[in-house]
Amino acid sequence: MTRVKRGYIARRRRTKTRLFTSTFRGAHSRLTRTMTQQKTKALVSSHRDRGRKKRDFRRLWITRINAVTRENELSYSYSRLIHDLYKRQVVLNRKILAQIAISNKNSLYMISNKIIK
Repeated sequence: MTRVKRGYIARRRRTKTRLFTSTFRGAHSRLTRTMTQQKTKALVSSHRDRGRKKRDFRRLWITRINAVTRENELSYSYSRLIHDLYKRQVVLNRKILAQIAISNKNSLYMISNKIIK
């Protein structure tokens, strides 16, 4: 029986993996088995953290809005503000409210005063 040399497909796959893991340190960028393990782990982490980033930013925006609304003399809370926004059908999401709270506190005070009255 003649000798069968493996084709170029496996080599191409390993080369792609090696290019992906070329910035990893040590054996993680050199040995084929650890390269594939680290590539899988990196892709899983990036997929998981894309969802986590959205969660973390929403928490940050809520914290900022709550801090600014509690500074006000009325001791207005975040939950009351959001509830009143929905009741008045004001279309401002938390990201925009947080940017307003950071850049211009007076305008957030004006918005909350309008909503209260």
